[in-house]
Amino acid sequence: MTDNDTTQNKQLVETFIQDLFTKGDLDAVNRYLDPNFVNHDAPFPGASAGPEGMRLAAAMFRAALPDWHSDIEQLIAEGDLVTERFTARGTQRGELMGVPATGKTLVLTGIQIFRIDGDRIVERWGRLDEVSLLHQLGLIPS
Repeated sequence: MTDNDTTQNKQLVETFIQDLFTKGDLDAVNRYLDPNFVNHDAPFPGASAGPEGMRLAAAMFRAALPDWHSDIEQLIAEGDLVTERFTARGTQRGELMGVPATGKTLVLTGIQIFRIDGDRIVERWGRLDEVSLLHQLGLIPS
């Protein structure tokens, strides 16, 4: 794999994240994820491990936090893998995880690893700071 390939892989991941989560373009799932995409760490309980799980996660966050955006802190690529460290935030204007709108800014940090094959994302592994999000929503004590 060349430096150009790793640069293209990083650009693919960055564009996917920005289109899906920051812009709320749910069709990004069709453009960037392979139909056989496997999400090894579903974004929330009950989400599909396939492309639809990613679409549902984006739709859920964008419905509750219409100004939701993801800031990429780091992108590291090696071979067919791209690791993203991010901070996402938005103002809760709708229900999220059973919690009615609060008007508060919610912040979610995390790390994701994507495997690329050609011009498609074929796998994802991720760790999100769900505990902090649950705390911000008042679902667990501080």
